[in-house]
Amino acid sequence: MQEIIGNKLKELYPEISDNLIQLQKTKSDFEGDVTLVVFPLLRITKKNPEESGEVIGKFLTQELDFVQGFNVVKGFLNLEISNFYWLNQFKSILGNPNYGFLEKTNKTFIVEYSSPNTNKPLHLGHLRNIFLGFSVANILKANGHEVVKTQIINDRGIHICKSMLAWQLFGEGETPNSSGLKGDKLVGKYYVAFDKKYKEEIQDLVAKGVEKEQAEKEASILIQAQEMLRKWEEGDTEVVELWQKMNSWVYDGFDVTYNTMGVDFDSLYYESDTYILGKDIVEEGLSKGLLYKKEDGSVWCDLSDEKMDDKLLLRGDGTSVYMTQDVGTAVKRFKDFPNTVGMIYTVGNEQEHHFKVLFTILKKLGYPFADECFHLSYGMVNLPTGKMKSREGTVVDADDLMAEVIQDAKEITEERGQIENLGEEQLTKLFEQIGLGGLKYYLLKVDPKKSMMFNPEESIDLNGNTGPFIQYTYARTQSIINKEQGNLKSFQLDIDAEKSEIDIIKHLLDLPETIKEAGKTYSPAILANYTYELVKLYNSFYQSVSIFKEENKAKQNLRLLLTEKVADTVRFTMSLLGIEVPSKM
Repeated sequence: MQEIIGNKLKELYPEISDNLIQLQKTKSDFEGDVTLVVFPLLRITKKNPEESGEVIGKFLTQELDFVQGFNVVKGFLNLEISNFYWLNQFKSILGNPNYGFLEKTNKTFIVEYSSPNTNKPLHLGHLRNIFLGFSVANILKANGHEVVKTQIINDRGIHICKSMLAWQLFGEGETPNSSGLKGDKLVGKYYVAFDKKYKEEIQDLVAKGVEKEQAEKEASILIQAQEMLRKWEEGDTEVVELWQKMNSWVYDGFDVTYNTMGVDFDSLYYESDTYILGKDIVEEGLSKGLLYKKEDGSVWCDLSDEKMDDKLLLRGDGTSVYMTQDVGTAVKRFKDFPNTVGMIYTVGNEQEHHFKVLFTILKKLGYPFADECFHLSYGMVNLPTGKMKSREGTVVDADDLMAEVIQDAKEITEERGQIENLGEEQLTKLFEQIGLGGLKYYLLKVDPKKSMMFNPEESIDLNGNTGPFIQYTYARTQSIINKEQGNLKSFQLDIDAEKSEIDIIKHLLDLPETIKEAGKTYSPAILANYTYELVKLYNSFYQSVSIFKEENKAKQNLRLLLTEKVADTVRFTMSLLGIEVPSKM
């Protein structure tokens, strides 16, 4: 439309250039479909905004058959577009199974998400992280890119040794099989047990007159954990075997959770493999004069030009820090996937400074891909009871939460009835689709940058901006499509279409641009809210017109084709959010 209107305006004003022609959607407060911003054209029209709008509006109405009216409001020319135009556009997207997918780009994006510690199960905070990263990966694929879904598993360090030591001291040989606990939950139980014992020892030392700060360092159980870490780093056989055994329990537990979530990964990195990766890179940076060494032998990066504190990269004893590992892992990933044009780290907003420093160091070390790294920072998920703390055992466990929303979905569905014709297996699947769909949508519909309060009951509400509301509308479309007998015929472009029908068509035509915008901004919220608006428009249409009682066959065909396209679009957009839509509900 912009191209046609632009070419036509050049007949009126030959000196006009494409960049001056700005079309946008007309705001809902005004009459019209698209708005031409007049202000950039005033230098050429030599008239004030209102006069310019009148001249251009009359010209376009006379010259273009799809412009059927206009109005001018303070320098904005609102054009009314004919139904014929919208129906023709709708016809062009019918029967296109790839509508919404953008052209292939041959570019690769790496998306990191989850990246858990192997000392505890996944929790509510992980859910937002995982659903966000997985959805962004899907959206980037729809934008035509190759995508590598990855994570770095934090499988080493003092926090891992705490769980290992507590199991050694208090576990009495307990295993996932003997306890009936998932492996990650069993290991998490001993992480909590360590913290409990640690606090008791600190209290005992303080009672004996030791300063609290000193007591925190002298607690026997912490010293034992530090010794265990030292032995692990030295390759002590007994410690390494215990580490491998307990980590394998955790991985089995994680796999069950990921399977329930419906997410996966293409590539895994383990901290135990990568924690020394960056050392050679740092040594090379030092030899090139890009880093500097202090008297104690530690190696640092000067960040004063960026108004940040200098960053330690190697300790005086030659051991690496987290930042060293992150530098090494980034370099390895770009080597592993050489066509990569973007690496997205899905990590909470408390790590913003860390990633700012990481990307700056990579740039200083001369890696051109530094500019292609992006921290997908997201706000925390809060609960009415306050912040979660893993070591105190007050987290909302991911498995428990998913089981709770599935159970809630079961109870609500059974209350409403209308499920008598479904078998037990179908019902189990339906409750999972509704419960998990509600949970995912609730966490994804909010702009990633914003913190949010999570309310499980709201997430499965059948009313409002929720996953089940969208799923219910999809099920309604399937019911209508199933009633239609025979093949749908095409419709005539001269149908006197209703406003509710044209509103749906206009929204459907926005799909490619919405996919593009969601991919540019790494924001599934854009897609979630697009889908919600589409469903609202369809429900409004469903309430205002009849489909099967419509006597005009051409109009009925249009309404059935609209229903089909809305269904296809909802199924597609919800799949990009990682959400399934049931055909019956």
